[in-house]
Amino acid sequence: MIAALAFYVFAAILLASAAMVVSARNPVHSVLFLILAFFNAAALFLLAGAEFLAMILVIVYVGAVAVLFLFVVMMLDVDFAALRGGFQRYVPVGITIGVVLLIELGLVLTGWKFLPEASTIRFAPVAAGVNNTAQLGRLIYTDYVFLFQAAGLVLLVAMIGAIVLTLRDKGQSRRQVIARQIARDPAETMVMMNVASRVGMRDIPFLRPTETEPVEAGDLSNQDHHEPAHGGHG
Repeated sequence: MIAALAFYVFAAILLASAAMVVSARNPVHSVLFLILAFFNAAALFLLAGAEFLAMILVIVYVGAVAVLFLFVVMMLDVDFAALRGGFQRYVPVGITIGVVLLIELGLVLTGWKFLPEASTIRFAPVAAGVNNTAQLGRLIYTDYVFLFQAAGLVLLVAMIGAIVLTLRDKGQSRRQVIARQIARDPAETMVMMNVASRVGMRDIPFLRPTETEPVEAGDLSNQDHHEPAHGGHG
């Protein structure tokens, strides 16, 4: 009885928050309602016995994705009034697509039937005395380890591609030249001092780092030929 009551409460809050995500006028409020929807969906997963999915939903989607959405909405100066300017033109197309999806969902729900043995059908056998998270970990990292690694490789390639496509170097960034750092004389960058005992910090002179000639970021071919210019110590 308590589980059924909790299910209806979390489901009602989930539906209401999902409706507010698409109907709220303020985009920040939409993201906050999305976070509320994620929390209630995680509670439903807990009621269903899928604690791993519940924690992943909270940690990944609430802790990373939704917070990223919130930062993007708050930090970017997006003119949402201009984005909504062409809303009237796409209303007929949106209504048509929504009606088609509603008809398809109606056809699916009316023709849906549960098999009597549906609850006993499993893709992988469940070991006795092992919780859901441990069983899922054994399944992923034993039977499907190569597919799991391939999925991670695909995500890595997508991340590298996104960085390459969005990288815009204006030629003003400082670049690191390993050969120049290795060949540098330690006397150029540090000074050994003989500090007497019981001397406070106010009695020690302040030493400034030696300055080097500025190197153009785009001219990498001549960086190894620049000699450092020694500055005076204050």
